[in-house]
Amino acid sequence: MNADTLVTDFSFELHSADGAARHGTVHTPRGDIRTPAFMPVGTAATVKTMYPEQVRELGADIVLGNTYHLMLRPGAERIARLGGLHKFMRWPHPILTDSGGFQVMSLANLRKMSEQGVTFQSHIDGSKHELSPERSIEIQGLLGSDIQMQLDECVALPSTEQDIERAMELSLRWAERSNNAFGDQPGKAMFGIVQGGDIPHLRERSAKALTAMDLKGYSIGGLAVGEPQDVMLDMLSVTCPLLPDTKPRYLMGVGTPDDLLQSVARGVDMFDCVMPTRAGRHGLAYTRRGKVNMKNARHADDPRPLDEESSCPATRDYSRAYIHHLIKCNEALGAMLLSWNNLHYYQSLMQGMRDSIEQKRFVEFTGATKQAWAEGDLDPIV
Repeated sequence: MNADTLVTDFSFELHSADGAARHGTVHTPRGDIRTPAFMPVGTAATVKTMYPEQVRELGADIVLGNTYHLMLRPGAERIARLGGLHKFMRWPHPILTDSGGFQVMSLANLRKMSEQGVTFQSHIDGSKHELSPERSIEIQGLLGSDIQMQLDECVALPSTEQDIERAMELSLRWAERSNNAFGDQPGKAMFGIVQGGDIPHLRERSAKALTAMDLKGYSIGGLAVGEPQDVMLDMLSVTCPLLPDTKPRYLMGVGTPDDLLQSVARGVDMFDCVMPTRAGRHGLAYTRRGKVNMKNARHADDPRPLDEESSCPATRDYSRAYIHHLIKCNEALGAMLLSWNNLHYYQSLMQGMRDSIEQKRFVEFTGATKQAWAEGDLDPIV
């Protein structure tokens, strides 16, 4: 697609593939999303400790907002009155919102499931709320997000096959209702969510049923919820080949840098995870040499930056000794610098994957990346 072409609808363009790994572009009226893509999580209309301009400069084309948190505070109707989520958080680029279902299951008090939806008490003030597939889509519409998610039921693993199958079938019925509620919204998309836990034939049933709905994109949910990485990867190997080549594939809530590499190798296009910012707030840096615990006393006298070759100011211009000091003192700047570093690393990793797929050298890129992690961080100067 020509860069000067005015985009009026939502579409996915596949540019190249290397094995199952894919490089493409999701086109939306608010801007293109280069894939493989990592979406920083803006839980409460903010990527924690980061300015929106920083998030954009690091390479993010899209961020994620959490429907559950935003419906409780400040409220979807209020955000709509204030001009929508893009204006509210000063992010004019694409936004994906989740359905709220996962947070209801994991955070809400006294929740009650039914065919109609779920009723729950807010974890903030105990107020009672109802979330149905139709209400979830209504809330996401009030927020004004570009990609909206169906309401689903996500069960933690391990669970019984009976419970996984029940939740998968309910999620399929809710997908139909969500799709009907979403209707025809030019320029926007609703994604279905493949469920089925760690049981291959349930994943297959879910993927085939959702594909038959001819949605604009497909998500893979119910993973990274307690199962080992190899189980997650096995489920991706089952699921991704069943999803249309012409639609984006989004793995929800994942994950570590290695998760991203391994999942792209199996055909995933989009990711979100709180890990880079959460780790930053707890003193952990992700670098091309692997993870670095900045709480460790070995950094106290180290004048080196985290990586002098980095293009990120947080990574290149601040000494390890200073960052260690900030973390030990619980200074906000420490969390800000490490979140900045971590998001930069994640976006650099995604750009490296996009380039290597384009150049048909994804396997070599993966090997070199993992070798650098294995070599580890350099010893401090003594």
